[in-house]
Amino acid sequence: MRYKITHTTHYQYAQPVNLHPHSLRLCPRSDGAQWLQSFDLSYSSTPVKEISFLDAYGNTCNKITFHEPLSELKIQAVSKVHTTRTNPFDYLSEPWAVQLPIDYPTSVETQLSPYLTKSFGSTVAPNVVQLATSLAAESSGNVSDFLLRLTQLIPNMCTYQQRLEGEAYAPGVTLEKKSGTCRDFTVLFMAICRAVGLAARFVSGYQEGDLSYQHDLHAWAEVYIPGGGWRGFDPTLGLAVGDRHVAIAASLNPKHAAPVTGTLKTTEPIQTQLITNISIEAQAEAQVESQEQ
Repeated sequence: MRYKITHTTHYQYAQPVNLHPHSLRLCPRSDGAQWLQSFDLSYSSTPVKEISFLDAYGNTCNKITFHEPLSELKIQAVSKVHTTRTNPFDYLSEPWAVQLPIDYPTSVETQLSPYLTKSFGSTVAPNVVQLATSLAAESSGNVSDFLLRLTQLIPNMCTYQQRLEGEAYAPGVTLEKKSGTCRDFTVLFMAICRAVGLAARFVSGYQEGDLSYQHDLHAWAEVYIPGGGWRGFDPTLGLAVGDRHVAIAASLNPKHAAPVTGTLKTTEPIQTQLITNISIEAQAEAQVESQEQ
């Protein structure tokens, strides 16, 4: 699939404010299944300084700095992306990584160790551990079966709700409430994977057929499958990730995959309004080929 994505983030302040430098993770990545064709950033006010770099997780980051007070900040990112993974299962697992628990070679485990950390917080909630153990038993320890069962279980067990602001719930809380947003479901999915020794990370991005009438930023998880690399699983939609998802950033947790982060240079509370609009235009390969002929 080929996508043109326009993502507008608009902050409006009750009075002019000074801003600390803001970090933007809005540039889709390029990898074996997703190719960035073009990317453009524009602003309502021109930054005095703008730099682009890779963060600690390998995500493209733009940092912008303003010196003058602003009454609004409008950021628009326009991306053109070509996704190619029509089969999300186009891999062959390493023989030693087919059954749980996986006995990772030392070199691999060292690289994955941050993503194998079992808890989101100080402890692992007992209900999360219980569910992970139960699913592992039901799947007879088969990694692929475990992941598919988990991906489909969460949306069948939990009700989706829209919550645009706030951090993700702790995994045990989401499991107890049996409701949440895509970021809540993703963090729960990751915790269950990590509880059985599967490396998992948080991904932010776009999905063509989002649950709402208007597109919102979406979230899903990626699990490292030896022999297949990082593979996406969407516990909100209950499916393995293919060519209808566009990834922007991946990290250990939601905080480091946020599209825009930054603070105001004031200790006083300032009334702020945030308006986000995401437009996704999609073209199938057949449409593109027909236009090119």
